[in-house]
Amino acid sequence: MDQPPGFKYPQFPDHLCKLKRSLYGLKQASRQWFSRFAAVLIQFGFVDSKANLSLFVHTDTSCIIYILVYVDDIIITGFNVVVITDIIQRLHKEFDITDLGPLSFFLGIEAIRDATGLYLPQRRYIVDLLTKSKMDGAKSCSTPISTTVAD
Repeated sequence: MDQPPGFKYPQFPDHLCKLKRSLYGLKQASRQWFSRFAAVLIQFGFVDSKANLSLFVHTDTSCIIYILVYVDDIIITGFNVVVITDIIQRLHKEFDITDLGPLSFFLGIEAIRDATGLYLPQRRYIVDLLTKSKMDGAKSCSTPISTTVAD
């Protein structure tokens, strides 16, 4: 790799940088990261889903854990908090990850958890859509079309 502009070493301007691992921004960087991530999950006992290539499932006698990967965002879910915490710690040893806590927002969808389950309402998506189209100040109506017949 050539020395980046503005960071050239003055004594050795013709020297090159040796890469020890792939860098973000390179064409194959995300594919290499995902391949390594998938290999680590398989070492942990996960099985990749045949229906969704970004879904990994770990089935144990005590629980089932799901991991869903989208680009560089990861959702880990299951019923056994101890197992999930252990997986997060093991992943942290292999990768530079940040645990953002319980799921609240993913792929433009808000996630709300209560005692009965996890809900994915579309309110935030609609508000963002109205704001983007500059219609957030529009009056609401019960139907999106006119209720009178035009002459």
